[in-house]
Amino acid sequence: MFLMGILSTLEESVAYGKMSDEKLLLLVAQGDKEAFQRLYQNTDKTIYGFILSILRNPQDAEEIMQETYLKVWISAGSYQSQGKPLAWMFTIARNLCYMKFRDQKHEADIGLSDLSEMETGEFCPQIEDAADKLVLNAALHILNEEERQIVLLRTAAGLKHREIAASLELPLATVLSKYNRAMKKLQKHLREEGEH
Repeated sequence: MFLMGILSTLEESVAYGKMSDEKLLLLVAQGDKEAFQRLYQNTDKTIYGFILSILRNPQDAEEIMQETYLKVWISAGSYQSQGKPLAWMFTIARNLCYMKFRDQKHEADIGLSDLSEMETGEFCPQIEDAADKLVLNAALHILNEEERQIVLLRTAAGLKHREIAASLELPLATVLSKYNRAMKKLQKHLREEGEH
């Protein structure tokens, strides 16, 4: 009996691993915790990179990431199957980020333009290990929002350009162009920093 239970769990784990995010999200809507865990494992780096590209603060990004997945769990039943669960999750994350900006503005009575001037503070452990902390810091400050999203989804989340284009619902050529332009901006910035 014990061995059968282990084999059954192993088979379920393999089955979930082969499912698309779309199917996993539909199972999450039915309250399937295993499907939710697999969906999280499939998307956590991408969602984190996306949120960080908006908020520019690792602590806030981690907080909003938790809220995003809580909202995904609660709202999975309202997902309309379109083959784009990541885009749906990005929308949730983006809305939570903007709510965070509004809350911060209300609490501190500062404008959104002032929020972009905030320091990033300490980096989270995943980014602490990255050799390119300086590049990340530059990316968070000198790139516009769309460029930040593309660069961080490529570098921090490890997505391919085609996946980024699909996730952000942009043409591949636009993503490639913006990525290349952003990388040139970063290179120029780092060269100038190196000269000082």
